[in-house]
Amino acid sequence: MRSKKPDTRVTPGKPTRTLKATAATAASTATRNAGGLLAGLALLAAVPAGADDLPLDRLRLAPGFEINVYAEDVPNARQLAQADNGTLFAGSREEGKVYAIRDTDGDHRADQVTVLADGLDVPSGIALRDGDLYVAALNRILVLRGVVANPTAPVKPEVVYDGFPTESHHGWKYLRFDPDGKLIVPVGAPCNICDREAPFATIQRLDPASGDTETLARGVRNSVGFDFHPDSGELWFTDNGRDMLGDTVPPDELNRVIEPGQHFGYPYIHGGDIPDPEFGDGHDPADYTRPEQKIPAHFAALGMTFYTGDAFPEGYRGNIFIAEHGSWNRQPPGGYRVTRVTLDDDGEVSDYQPFITGWLRDEQSWGRPADVLQANDGSLLIADDSAGVIYRVTHRP
Repeated sequence: MRSKKPDTRVTPGKPTRTLKATAATAASTATRNAGGLLAGLALLAAVPAGADDLPLDRLRLAPGFEINVYAEDVPNARQLAQADNGTLFAGSREEGKVYAIRDTDGDHRADQVTVLADGLDVPSGIALRDGDLYVAALNRILVLRGVVANPTAPVKPEVVYDGFPTESHHGWKYLRFDPDGKLIVPVGAPCNICDREAPFATIQRLDPASGDTETLARGVRNSVGFDFHPDSGELWFTDNGRDMLGDTVPPDELNRVIEPGQHFGYPYIHGGDIPDPEFGDGHDPADYTRPEQKIPAHFAALGMTFYTGDAFPEGYRGNIFIAEHGSWNRQPPGGYRVTRVTLDDDGEVSDYQPFITGWLRDEQSWGRPADVLQANDGSLLIADDSAGVIYRVTHRP
């Protein structure tokens, strides 16, 4: 693997690198500071400087699938959203930026990356509505007007709502509009483990027009990924379990909201059946909603999406893809992969398995999946906030 000075440009017409899958090397990540408390320890390593340095040939995919770099020079890319005209948008966390990404020549490789906004506070989450881009920036919901029509010019953000908590610990958020035009906004717990009143540890539903909010789900420690079931319309979401109980407990979770106000256990019960040693006394696991699928502890399940396209085999229709960002304090490290969840005819989980692995090898990582998005053409886009790229996954007919 060679080293070179980072190139901040995306070169028009650069050939697409398409490789089959195998495993991974080299390195990543950094320490995180949340509210003055150390929230993360690094897996010591150095991220390759450019897309040509990424060892994609070491990734392992399900049979028949291929992966390539769709866009590079997207530092700390987090949640993704795509407009009908093909323009891709990405939030970030530490970078404080929102990006517009375009493939102007139709070769399935982005040749234009524009910073639409800079200097924002953890603008991880984004969502499109009527040509505007909504951004979650800690306690505020912002809107960048007209970015779909003009995605190459910086935009001054407008404040839509500023009433969410200002605590930075688990303060980063993903966004999604529901069918009624309301924004789904998670509000994480401001701690590893604590018992705080709402809106902490909830998923909120915000009316951008009036500023009214309602609690959609409670007992949710830190959800950074959710989507609506394409048939039932039910909200499914990932949730990160607490730390400092060991390397294998408690699990992360994939959950489903059947009716507003359900309680998913935090901080009293974890994973549906594990009482918290500090807050669990007097709480019956039967009083809380169990996860639809337990995910290994500390794998950091983030973005998720239901696949509804026809570019993948029919058996993938209605499946859930999850970006498992990877652990910061687990021994051995785990996650750093994309997984696939299959549902049966009754809408219940029937299978959970790796879809892409290889960003972690020999306890070092070179990439961290942060979000997954079904693109307009049915391919799967994956944001990697460590390598600063976006991948495109396709299936060979």
